[in-house]
Amino acid sequence: MIPRSFLPRRAFVMDRDKIRSTIADIIENDLGVRHENLSDEITLRDGLGLDSVDIVSVISQVERQFKIRLSQADLEQISTVGQVLDLIVSRTSDQFKSEAA
Repeated sequence: MIPRSFLPRRAFVMDRDKIRSTIADIIENDLGVRHENLSDEITLRDGLGLDSVDIVSVISQVERQFKIRLSQADLEQISTVGQVLDLIVSRTSDQFKSEAA
């Protein structure tokens, strides 16, 4: 097995497009919203018509999929698909940095 320190960073941190695709899969599978109807600017509540239960379901799946925990403060800052994406990119990057240290 190759030691982690010798592998490229990309082996451990998903790129933005892969994260976007995973989020879209979660939303499509859980709520039936097709990929082509999603954009970074679309809002979770008004654009996708999600209620608080739907949002909790999506966020729970996102946390499991990416092995992260989002705080209440994080959740209060999220209103669009792009903001979910930005937060996950940030958290997975932070997680990689803390594991590499």
